[in-house]
Amino acid sequence: MMKRFLQIRNLFLAALLIAWLGSGTVKAQNNQFYNDSYQTIDNMLNNKQPYSFKEAVFSVENAYYQGKLDVDKLNEEIGFLKNFANSILKSRDLTYKESDKDKVSKYATVYSIMCQTLPIAYKDTVIQYKPFSYDFTDVFGHNDISNLFVSKLLATKKGNCNSMPYLYKILAEEIGVDANLALAPNHVYIKHNIKAGGWFNTELTSGIFPIDAWLTASGYIHLDAIKNGVFMKALNNKESLALCLFDLAQAYNRSFPNNDGEFVLKTVNRALEVYPNFAKALILRAETHKEQFEKLMDRHNLKTDNAENLKLVQQQDPKAKELFELMNKEYGHIYEIGYRQMPEEMYLDWLVSLKTEREKFENKKLLDNFTK
Repeated sequence: MMKRFLQIRNLFLAALLIAWLGSGTVKAQNNQFYNDSYQTIDNMLNNKQPYSFKEAVFSVENAYYQGKLDVDKLNEEIGFLKNFANSILKSRDLTYKESDKDKVSKYATVYSIMCQTLPIAYKDTVIQYKPFSYDFTDVFGHNDISNLFVSKLLATKKGNCNSMPYLYKILAEEIGVDANLALAPNHVYIKHNIKAGGWFNTELTSGIFPIDAWLTASGYIHLDAIKNGVFMKALNNKESLALCLFDLAQAYNRSFPNNDGEFVLKTVNRALEVYPNFAKALILRAETHKEQFEKLMDRHNLKTDNAENLKLVQQQDPKAKELFELMNKEYGHIYEIGYRQMPEEMYLDWLVSLKTEREKFENKKLLDNFTK
């Protein structure tokens, strides 16, 4: 009788332990801050609430900080930059003569705030406004994902190719003009279309206007990637929101590294509905399916470095077979649309080349249009 009692007690305790462990997982899968950010962006995509790239970006960052981001303070800082931009617009006149001068003047103003030292009259003195600068520390956010955030850029005036073009787009929209984000390997930049010269690139990490040859000089932009809109495409506002959804999924993985993949897949699949050839989202989806497959192998006590085990788990588990076929199809598709992985070290060299070879890649005609 006592033995039976002990067995029942142990089973009960084990069940409690499993429930306790599971409660942490359930909490992670249903985190309200991440759900709220997803819903905010989804509502914008469905036209259920007004579009605001700023609100989408800050909702993602607030989700990562679990509601502790001081959004009011960030909006005050954006408001200051907006007022500064409007004062610049009133005080200077570009030599640009085309009919879209008002729009171009706004582009030039946001560029100045992001990249140029400017004098500011304050009472009886003139102080120098310092622009934002590139931070080569943890460029990819491997150590701390918040290094990619606009909130970090505003706090330190140092950012990277994620936060700087995001802030540019936010400021442009604050003063009433559109700004198109565009992608290159490991990189985000700005594209604009003006009557004097058509499409041009604004590169905020170095503060110049490079021609397309700089982008293709990396050697990692395949012609198919351009044709399929993987790279160098001027993204519309909804496609830019797809970038925010990817950021949300990536932040969620950092917050809950042992999650089951459901929220991540829901989020990247929504992004891909809007921007089907968004390579980073396609890669994250494939990687998530890969992780789910590896977890199934662990449950079957099979090691992933053995080819026979890969066949065995698919024979034993239909779900494993489905995931294996799915992720192989997904990786194949990523290659077919022209995506090529650019090594991080080469990316940094490529970024620096824009400054060291400025004369070779700079759009000089555009510089003339942006002068007073």
